Amino acid sequence: MDILVLAGSPHKQGTSNTLVKEFVRGAKETGHQITIYDCAYGNIHPCLGCDHCGMNGDCVQKDDGNEVLAKLLSADAVVFATPVYYFGMSAQLKVMIDRFYARNGAITRKKMKAALITTAWNDDEVVMKGIKTHFGIIFDYLSFQNRGMILAKGAGTVGMMPERYKKEAYYLGKSI
Repeated sequence: MDILVLAGSPHKQGTSNTLVKEFVRGAKETGHQITIYDCAYGNIHPCLGCDHCGMNGDCVQKDDGNEVLAKLLSADAVVFATPVYYFGMSAQLKVMIDRFYARNGAITRKKMKAALITTAWNDDEVVMKGIKTHFGIIFDYLSFQNRGMILAKGAGTVGMMPERYKKEAYYLGKSI
């Protein structure tokens, strides 16, 4: 299976990217092919809402977005990885997801597998409520098959992150 990971953390050695590494390890052991696109360091501009794409074509923006969308459409699964910032995903990941508009119908028709890996400093129940709901809506809207959500609370730094989340990410990679 071809899996596209959209990583949205500006911290290359941070908690969500640490979980991505564990996910990739498990997925590769199972024979999956992985492509990681680093939204935080890529060249992605926000959707302008100009409708040049007509929801079925290339975006007018001349950046990595069209290439990432092509990779998404050739993949069997997509994994979103992000820290929680103000109860939602990082702006870096959100910019790429907004660009899905250019290929909305094609993405929806694929009914591809999807998963979420997210980390937050806080360990209370409120911290993951918004992001879990938001990605639930995205998954439903785009007809993604939800293969799992790792909601790693109390994971503000790699050192403080409970080990169980690394295991969850590894097994998610094996089972996606």
